[in-house]
Parts: sequence; C-alpha cells; structure tokens
Amino acid sequence: MLETTEIGCSCGHTRLEVQGEPFLVVECLCESCRAAAARLATLPDADNILTSYGATPSADYRKDRVRITSGQDTLKEFRLKSDAGTRRVVATCCNTPVFLELNGAHWLCLYLHLWPEERRPKPELRTMTGDLADQSALPTDIPNLKTHSIAFFAKLFAAWVAMGFRNPKFEVNGKLIC
Repeated sequence: MLETTEIGCSCGHTRLEVQGEPFLVVECLCESCRAAAARLATLPDADNILTSYGATPSADYRKDRVRITSGQDTLKEFRLKSDAGTRRVVATCCNTPVFLELNGAHWLCLYLHLWPEERRPKPELRTMTGDLADQSALPTDIPNLKTHSIAFFAKLFAAWVAMGFRNPKFEVNGKLIC
C-alpha cells in the first residue's frame, strides 16, 4: 500500500491527496511556466511560486495517484492563450496555483508550495534552462538541463505504462482570467 500525503492551498480549503512519491521532481525554467507564474502572482492574495532565480518547482505525479478531497468547486483553469496546450489550475478560494496539466497528459505537475516545507519533495533537476537569456545565476546543486532529457521522457513513458496507458480527467469549474 502506498503512503498517502495530504497537501493543499494556502487557506486550507482546497485539499488533495497524493499516493506514494512523485516519479519526478523538477524546476522548470521555460518561458511559458515563468510567464504564467508571474501573471498568477498578480491575483489578489496570491503567492509567487517562482524561485529567486525564476523557476517553477513541481512534483510530477501520475493522475491516478492524485485525488481532490475538498475544494473542487474553487478550481479554475488559467491558460496563457485561449488555445494553449497547457493549463494551470488555481484554487480561487485564495488564488493558490495547484497544478499544471498538458493537453492529453497522463500526469500532473503539482506545485511544490502545496506541501509543508518540512515534507516538500526535493527537486532532482532543472529543465528548459535554455530559455533563459543568462544561466549564470542558476545554482549548481542539481543538474541544469537546457531542454528535456531522454531520461525525463523515459520517466514519463514508464509512468504511463504503469497506468495501463490511461489518462484520467480532472474537471475544473470554469476559466480564470488574469
């Protein structure tokens, strides 16, 4: 039996349970993640989820290992453009970014600030550093990859195989404009 961890938004209204450990913990530095995080940080009472060097840290979980236990009614999607292939889902009770989901993906990127600091998963690598104009300010504590690596895609594929090639849906309640 996998250990279950409860995580949630800043105010505690929206809660999730995750089973086991994430299959990957990353800090993304792509232009899209940085732009979306910056825009979401402008919402009332929202926390800025970017690190001091502009990364968005997240834990990647198979969708079948994530369950929303409360606050489903507060979840709204945000897209940088109406036709964007990624959506960020926000708990509007306190404007906490909760996860990123790619169209057709079998996993969710749950933002690390949802965990209490003492139990927060540690990033294994930074990805998409090639999107930065200047990479010299990045820490060297973990690998700083210019793009996604073959190992990155291998972990995604292995997670999909383990799920039996399924892709559960996560419903939200409308769109968030900011």
